[in-house]
Amino acid sequence: MQTDIRATGDAAASADQPYAYPLLIKQLLHTPLAHAPDQEIVYRDVCRHTYRDLVARIGRLGSALSRLGVGQGDTVAVADWDSHRYLESYFAIPMLGAVLMTVNVRLSPEQIAYTIDHCGAETLLINTEFLPILDGIRERLPKLKRIVLLSDEPCDPAAVGAVGEYEALLAAADPQHAFPDFDENTRATTFYTTGTTGLPKGVFFSHRQLVLHTLGTLGGLAGAASGQRLHRGDVYMPITPMFHVHAWGLPYVATMLGVKQVYPGRYVPDMLLQLRRTEGVTFSHCVPTILQMLLLAPAAKEMDLSGWKMVIGGSAFTVGLATQAVARGMDVFTGYGMSETCPILTLAQLKPADLDLQPEQTVPDRCRTGLPIPLVNLRIVDGNLEDVAHDDQAQGEVVVRAPWLTQGYLKDADATAHLWRGGWLHTQDIGRIAPSGSLQITDRIKDVIKSGGEWISSLEIETLISQHPAVAEVAVLGVPDARWGERPLPVVVPKAGAEGVTAEDIIAHLRAFADAGRISRFAVPDQVRFADSLEKTSVGKINKRQMRERYAAG
Repeated sequence: MQTDIRATGDAAASADQPYAYPLLIKQLLHTPLAHAPDQEIVYRDVCRHTYRDLVARIGRLGSALSRLGVGQGDTVAVADWDSHRYLESYFAIPMLGAVLMTVNVRLSPEQIAYTIDHCGAETLLINTEFLPILDGIRERLPKLKRIVLLSDEPCDPAAVGAVGEYEALLAAADPQHAFPDFDENTRATTFYTTGTTGLPKGVFFSHRQLVLHTLGTLGGLAGAASGQRLHRGDVYMPITPMFHVHAWGLPYVATMLGVKQVYPGRYVPDMLLQLRRTEGVTFSHCVPTILQMLLLAPAAKEMDLSGWKMVIGGSAFTVGLATQAVARGMDVFTGYGMSETCPILTLAQLKPADLDLQPEQTVPDRCRTGLPIPLVNLRIVDGNLEDVAHDDQAQGEVVVRAPWLTQGYLKDADATAHLWRGGWLHTQDIGRIAPSGSLQITDRIKDVIKSGGEWISSLEIETLISQHPAVAEVAVLGVPDARWGERPLPVVVPKAGAEGVTAEDIIAHLRAFADAGRISRFAVPDQVRFADSLEKTSVGKINKRQMRERYAAG
């Protein structure tokens, strides 16, 4: 059966009137139905569906939510691991004209309660694994009217006061549910930033913005001469949480292409590697800490990882980590963006002239921040919003315009005005641009180390330390110093079996780079700390604010 995804408004247009095609998320479903209706969407080792099934299940979810009373403008929150259910929610909820709010399940219970209440969610789709959290915060959610349970196992919704279980509700719903047309500028999604200071901030995106981000990202990924691209022959598996910036928007891209998709649930290294092997995964994306985790997993030691294309973002991609991945045959490269930018702004794809180089020779270019994808206007500017030179030396703040940038923070006019000073979105990142146009982020404004009147890039020092053979992870912090104001303090996690590395070893390693003119001698730290692990945020980024507080206090 061919599932119909026409809108209720289609019939109103006569044969003599053109259809004013709105850029709505539902329009992304036409292409996979035409190109690959029988292609698979896989959830762990639990279930498999085709794209025909996907569209029918989207219809059923829309029908079920409508019967529960969800209407245009309502907010529906979803708390789940990466699953086929989440993919269906990415479409069905916005296609109703409602707002999808993705719950960051790794925040503290207090922050989870704040975000669900702040966005005004009246409906919550929640994995039964998170019910203990909900029990602890339920009284702080006065707006919440209905709960739907998500589970891989049979469950009793009545026992917890839920209105139903996801699969049972879908089974009783209409797969032919007609989704209406409406203004393409209607809000489609809301989620909350994972900043390290203050309460999480809500950012939001319209249907138009998400469709244009999908097209811009697809155009960017299609432009590579070889490798670093996503095409219909790929098998896609996200390893970035679907609650975080739409999993970088790539589930929308993969769905529009009609590629085979694999959803891994909770991130467990053995399961991720098993799915890579059994399902033939070729394209993923993750933060550096997840890549490190995969490379160090015992199951990866004997596995062929060659040809696995992987976009790395969220934190600086160090040369040391990239070298390890390239040595295993992985096709890794940087992607850059932030929660407020939907998120992708740049990709570090190799140029045709680089293809004749040995893989290890391409590592520095893979670790650069890269070139803007289509429709992105990106600048580096001084404090007066004036451009600085593109000589790969002059530095300034990265500011940007693109059709998919958030228009502001939810219910926070002051923070919105600060974000959009001078009509440009301010990233708070410091960078430089090479004559080739390639961007290199050198630090966050708040992480630049100001020592004795000299600015020291923590990211640059981290990249150099990462190349020491004994280093697994490193973060460089600016800590108070009575004489110089601040000094750099590297915190190093040694590789297994290399615990004998000393502070003197790391300092000597950096002095060699200073002697070669790579960094200033003043940037070489006076001391090094060692740790078993580095503090991380809920999405796996290094939490430098928390680390600064800890190490500044000794």
